[in-house]
Amino acid sequence: MPEMTFELRWPDGTGTSCYSPSLVVWDHLEVGADYAVAELVARTSRALAEASDRVRERYGLRCTSAAQQQAQIEGLAARFAPGAPVRVVRMAPPLPGAVRGVVAGARGGAT
Repeated sequence: MPEMTFELRWPDGTGTSCYSPSLVVWDHLEVGADYAVAELVARTSRALAEASDRVRERYGLRCTSAAQQQAQIEGLAARFAPGAPVRVVRMAPPLPGAVRGVVAGARGGAT
């Protein structure tokens, strides 16, 4: 199962490198986009839960690393106002079929 990392820049300028056991984060976040803290927490919660479900489907166990990552994001987010902007700086690796940062076709179906 392909893993990925994504980097966030918080309102105070600090950065956080995050982990997902699945490329599904590409379905929930966009590189270069700014999200309000509350929206980012909701989006990463859905993405990491979905990633963990995919691990469970494949290996029979949920991914505890995804849960730990979400807990870290929530802890960091608690330092800021819900409407403060968080930027998605980077996501790697790119989705299969991505050309110059643009995904050919719909982004759905990441693994």
